[in-house]
Amino acid sequence: MEDKRKRMEELVARLNRAGRAYYQESRELISNQEYDKLYDELQRLETETGIVLANSPTVHVGYEVISSLPKEQHPSPMLSLDKTKEVGALESWLGDKEGLLSWKLDGLTIVLTYQDGKLSKAVTRGDGITGEVITSNARVFDNIPLQIPQKDELVVRGEAVITYADFEEINKTIGDADAKYKNPRNLCSGTVRQLNNEITAQRHVKFYAFSLAAGGEECQKRHEQLELLHQQGFETVEYVKVTRENIADAVADFEKKIADFPVPSDGLVLIYDDIAYGRSLGSTSKFPRDSIAFKWMDEQRETTLKDVLWNVSRTGLINPIAVFDPVELEGTTVSRASVHNLSIVRELALGTGDTIKVYKANMIIPQIAENLTRSGSIQPPEHCPVCGSTTEIKDDNGVETLHCPDPDCPAKRIKSFTHFVSRNALNIEGLSEATLEKFIDEAMIREFADIFKLERFQKQIVEMEGFGEKSFENLIAAAKAASHTTPSRLLYGLGIPNIGAANARMIAEACENKWAVIQNLNEEDLVAIDGIGDVMAKAYTAFFAEEENARIIEDLLQVLTLDESFAAKSGGALAGLTFVITGKVHHFENRDKVKEAIVAAGGKAAGSVSSKTDYLINNDSTSASSKNKKAKELGVSIITEEDFMKMLEEV
Repeated sequence: MEDKRKRMEELVARLNRAGRAYYQESRELISNQEYDKLYDELQRLETETGIVLANSPTVHVGYEVISSLPKEQHPSPMLSLDKTKEVGALESWLGDKEGLLSWKLDGLTIVLTYQDGKLSKAVTRGDGITGEVITSNARVFDNIPLQIPQKDELVVRGEAVITYADFEEINKTIGDADAKYKNPRNLCSGTVRQLNNEITAQRHVKFYAFSLAAGGEECQKRHEQLELLHQQGFETVEYVKVTRENIADAVADFEKKIADFPVPSDGLVLIYDDIAYGRSLGSTSKFPRDSIAFKWMDEQRETTLKDVLWNVSRTGLINPIAVFDPVELEGTTVSRASVHNLSIVRELALGTGDTIKVYKANMIIPQIAENLTRSGSIQPPEHCPVCGSTTEIKDDNGVETLHCPDPDCPAKRIKSFTHFVSRNALNIEGLSEATLEKFIDEAMIREFADIFKLERFQKQIVEMEGFGEKSFENLIAAAKAASHTTPSRLLYGLGIPNIGAANARMIAEACENKWAVIQNLNEEDLVAIDGIGDVMAKAYTAFFAEEENARIIEDLLQVLTLDESFAAKSGGALAGLTFVITGKVHHFENRDKVKEAIVAAGGKAAGSVSSKTDYLINNDSTSASSKNKKAKELGVSIITEEDFMKMLEEV
């Protein structure tokens, strides 16, 4: 099977190269006869293996443009992993058990569902509870199988990534330095969540499977699951079997590969090979107990501090940034690091010319580890570096922060617009901070609503440096797509102090997504919402009480379309019940529609049968499917579609 899979990859790559040359560049790499011969060989191998790769020339995945990404709640929470930087901790954690050690890829976690051997759904991890449905985008990932041999439901978890090489190539096409992507993970995240999957196809996203969430119940070991996934046509994460005796050597072997590893990775993952044992350990509220992440020990370098710059944010907070002599860290040259706040500047006693130690937190974010000289000569500026207003020092629970009090400070305006168009807010691609600054300077944008009226300035924009007709069209299309948004995105985008994306979602859910309710909450209403405290409530109500803010919001509501639909997460006829669906359905369009009905009635739709399952919906109770067998072993009730529909009627 592995040899056939490799041959299929070779054929797909060669045929696609020949096709691009012939149709796009008017030149022939191979003769028509040779092309047909290779094409027939690929078709034969696809029939033999039951695997069809997403970029195979034998299939044509249509490009699709959608207005928004629908949300979907995961059957069970996708928890993050506990972490360690000590190899000894891994040895103690593993004990006398066997484990699998694999790369922890740094991309976007995706859940794929296959039914009847075909990809039916792809959902992002999201916040671990609710993800975004990105099925049309997943269909154009470079290496994903659209068709697999197994016909029973298969739910696969893995990481979508963009290689360093593809990241560099994509950044080369972007003229504006400020608009370039900062790292492959950010690029991958934006690419996977595109509303136009033609753009996704152009960016060469790859998917590496790392676990089975449903299907493959016959597997007793994690390595058997990964072997099964490989047989189904998936590329899996590289892994090795380890014990307490050899795990240190295995970690060292992985570490040797980092410099030349083509895919972003921020560490390793260790998981118990014995599936039943791992599951028996359960989980904490935050972490599963069957796996743990290993983060590389931070590499540190000594350097000389040259200065501290003071950067004004959209809220008026002035953030200190350390500038030092360039040093090589984790394969890149760094010369700056955020110092976060005034208290840390003083704790480190930073001064010009000091010898400091710097590192990259999680091999990504430059930080100062310590100051060896501690001269303390650097003091906070008395005047805002942008507008010249007298600065203020505030004490927030013992943490000192520096602020610009001027509401009309230009830096605050630009940062506010940058926040408004950011990914978790209105998510408008093509509007970098530098581009926004140009539009503001040219008086094209005075308030948030103006972003959605840029068609008026077509002539001026296409003549701007770095722009053209195509860039303008893309910008207008992105703004139009973003104008159809949700109350939580709008709430976060307004930039209310202390209200992050997660807080905005909680507030919107508490108000059942009704904007009229959201903007009229009082302090008592807010503190009643889980996670909202007195300080946040005061800032929130003060924001909406300001006349200028009310006017800005009113203008925004004239150009935005808010999706105020709301599905309650609990209550209903099926509240507290967990269902699993298998086999064919007759009354519903497909099994996804059954799951939607379960969730709408307050129930939970899971992907695999377990002791927590209340009902298995299966129209053929005599089938020999793995889910049927498992249900009978555990004593789970097996009901038909008609039985389920009667339960829905008993409201």
